[in-house]
Amino acid sequence: MSERSEVLTEAGTPRLWRLLIGISIASFLGCIDFTIVNTTIPAIQRELAASLSRVQWVMALFVMALCAFMVSAGRLADLYGRRRVLYSGMLVFAGASLGAGLAGSIELLNVWRFVQGAACAVLYTATTSIVADAWPPQQRGRAIGILLAVNGLGLAIGPVAGGLLVGSLGWRWVFLLNVPLIALSFAFCLGTVRESRAQQGARLDIPGLLLLIVGVAGLLLAISQGGQWDWLDTKTLLTTALAVAALGLLLPVERRAHSPLVPLELLRSPALLRVCLLSALLAFFYCAAFFLMPVYLESTRHYGGVMLGLLLLPTTAVMAFISPWVGRWVDKSGPRPALILGFAALASSAALQSLFTAASPLSLLLSAFALMGLGWGCILGPLVMATLGSVNEAQSGGALGITWTLHNLGGAVGLALAALIYPAYGYRAVMLLLLTLSLFGCLLAAWRSR
Repeated sequence: MSERSEVLTEAGTPRLWRLLIGISIASFLGCIDFTIVNTTIPAIQRELAASLSRVQWVMALFVMALCAFMVSAGRLADLYGRRRVLYSGMLVFAGASLGAGLAGSIELLNVWRFVQGAACAVLYTATTSIVADAWPPQQRGRAIGILLAVNGLGLAIGPVAGGLLVGSLGWRWVFLLNVPLIALSFAFCLGTVRESRAQQGARLDIPGLLLLIVGVAGLLLAISQGGQWDWLDTKTLLTTALAVAALGLLLPVERRAHSPLVPLELLRSPALLRVCLLSALLAFFYCAAFFLMPVYLESTRHYGGVMLGLLLLPTTAVMAFISPWVGRWVDKSGPRPALILGFAALASSAALQSLFTAASPLSLLLSAFALMGLGWGCILGPLVMATLGSVNEAQSGGALGITWTLHNLGGAVGLALAALIYPAYGYRAVMLLLLTLSLFGCLLAAWRSR
């Protein structure tokens, strides 16, 4: 049962802000760990004497675990208590970070990175549910906007922070610093986060959990490795077949389950399905664009190092800056207007980027990158609010898990297609694809179901 009213009555606003700080630290760590490791790969490869094919799994296993456990993390929070699951996830994340920082072999590091990814699934889903449960409806959008702005900051500064830590303290501190920061998050959360759950007495659907993990992880593995293995290679085809079979079996298993991991009524909700598709489109866009924008700046414009980072800064800076404002707008007007504006901004960014040449003025580059940040900031928070608004409170964790899972799968598909299209057809072709998808997203966001 929700205790939001008790939190407001007993603690007032200061208590809620302490809660938001603690939750934001935990969520920030989950996001920064998504991007901070990229710049540590060469140092890890040298110190652990690992081949490139083995060290790439440091990132791949993290992403696979994150996607595979997203729905189950949200469902666990609904069933067993959001605070309990969050605290457990924070402890596992801290332990995995300590293990990764002390790892003496690439195999051990990869194991701990997988555990980290699973724990981050909790940090992504439970944190949002707790903030949504604690804040009153008229202030919820603002609070979630702040949380997502902090998340965007984590994604943005990850590569820079990773480079600084590797250069000063060594790659191990990229992981070890998580431990005291998790302790700081606990210090703010203890006494401010009240327990809330959606259901009493229900049990976790273990068969559904196993099928979902195999299906999502297998699908992501096939998408991410298909380009290296060859799309028609036996490994790619077998992995895809296994994933499809697992997801196909999931439906009849969930129909018979007393407390299904993926409640089928959620999949029959047009509102939630629309939100999930919009979320996948957003991730498709920014994963494809963030993969190619540095390639263009480095290979075509010959920028590197600090200059490259500064040119990309408008995207994440604008996203982080406008997110709290967008949250307040959503509190007043609902998510639909912000979503329409967001996809229109992404379409404008893709249109401008399709015009990029070796001689394009910096003003064109910065405008396109800033528009992408505007679109990202106008979409991400409202998507969370639209997800929560499409289901009842008892299903919020599961709905967020489904949305984030499809979000990450959309990003994986976007990255894979960008890597496939760019060498054959160039930067402009990818941006025209993103323009088309953004316009479709704009129409989908504007559509009203009867």
